Amino acid sequence: MDVIYGLIPGMILLGLVGVAIFFWAARSGQFDDLEGEANRILMDDDLPPTRAPDAKPEVPESPGEQPPKKSD
Repeated sequence: MDVIYGLIPGMILLGLVGVAIFFWAARSGQFDDLEGEANRILMDDDLPPTRAPDAKPEVPESPGEQPPKKSD
């Protein structure tokens, strides 16, 4: 029973610290844009564009070499 006399003030103190941290986060703008940062991780804007899978690689032709003729 003597332990409860130490636990109650400790829990009140922890609760007040939690409320203070919540108000600090709300004032500093942590909750302004809830969707933007969640969707940013799914975007690949920083990756270079890739070729289409059926695109043929560009091979530089050497001078004097004729490209192969296509037969239909």
